[in-house]
Amino acid sequence: MTQQPARICILGGGFGGLYTALRLSQLPWTKHEKPEVTLVDRSDRFLFSPLLYELMTGELQTWEIAPPFEELLAGTGVRFHQGTVTDVDLVTKHVQLQDGHRLSFDRLVLSLGGETPLDRVPGTAEYALPFRSITDAYRLEERLRTLEESDAEKIRVAIVGAGYAGVELACKLADRLGERGRVRLVEQADQILRTSPDFNRAAATKALEARGVWLDLETGVEAIAAETIALAYKGNVDTIPVDLVLWTVGTRVAEVINNLPLKKNARGQIVVTPTLQTVDNPDVFSLGDLVDSKDADGQQVPATAQAAFQQSEYVGWNLWASLTDRPLLPFRYQHLGEMMALGTDNATLTGLGFKLDGPFAYVARRLAYLYRMPTLEHQVRVGLNWIAQPLRDAIGSIDS
Repeated sequence: MTQQPARICILGGGFGGLYTALRLSQLPWTKHEKPEVTLVDRSDRFLFSPLLYELMTGELQTWEIAPPFEELLAGTGVRFHQGTVTDVDLVTKHVQLQDGHRLSFDRLVLSLGGETPLDRVPGTAEYALPFRSITDAYRLEERLRTLEESDAEKIRVAIVGAGYAGVELACKLADRLGERGRVRLVEQADQILRTSPDFNRAAATKALEARGVWLDLETGVEAIAAETIALAYKGNVDTIPVDLVLWTVGTRVAEVINNLPLKKNARGQIVVTPTLQTVDNPDVFSLGDLVDSKDADGQQVPATAQAAFQQSEYVGWNLWASLTDRPLLPFRYQHLGEMMALGTDNATLTGLGFKLDGPFAYVARRLAYLYRMPTLEHQVRVGLNWIAQPLRDAIGSIDS
């Protein structure tokens, strides 16, 4: 009688989920050990989220930063299923999808990522746009084109949250809108980029000032309406006109995760062991910004794409180890630095002893992210396109 292969179900196709699936396909399984691996995501495309901002300025195209899962997983043996997870039963080991499909598993990987909460301030859900997904980028692009084609003399944009997403968006939009743009960055704290290295914060402040971005520090948002935003500063509320509000504040775990009987912290993140298994169930692994994780040395692991990328190597290995009676490895996080885009042809980075800003940092950031892209084939396609783009631009300028 043929033994049923182990079934691994990976929920979420971000950095944690996709890279875990790819890692599993590379491990030395014997013919009898090789499991059935299924990756589930509600989108048909992987998103290389750190480069999402470049869509707004036309520096990159969708296919470069959001290749289809089917393309990335071709030849790996990993099955992809597009769908929304509605329920996970850890007792019967089944995953229920919105389309009616029911998937069984022996090992489960939770990597559903976070969602942007839009219920903290009145009017946010109705009038503000989040910026986390390709769909969000498309909605913003449509709104920007409408504003750019209007006869308005100025285009007034308010970005709530001066963290990484807010700062990068502010610089990109200021460059895109040029003299027509009036970009405002609203932050409750007394400085931008609170967790960033001083060098990067200084470079970002300089970039924002050079682009005329208005900084509203120590300022809260009271309400958002169709054409206004109410800002609170030192007890006073000022309602100002605005054409577009972008909301980049906060991360919330998916509702399906809230319903799972797993240990969580106060923010709803799943608590995992250093081997990235859930405390309550060793057959369930979790990674990315969904988890509260301390590594083998006891250091808190940040909820970043860089951390999820590193965690995926260990989750892949530990899944293999758990199914082949080998010892599991505790995760060791290595902070490799921090990079941010600060407009077109401008960036800042610190890490591994380097501090760079300006055009050189922009190129270094591009190369680092090219190396991190999910498959060699996609890296080659994107790299060749980046090399060829200046030539196409030069030829186009000659023809015109």
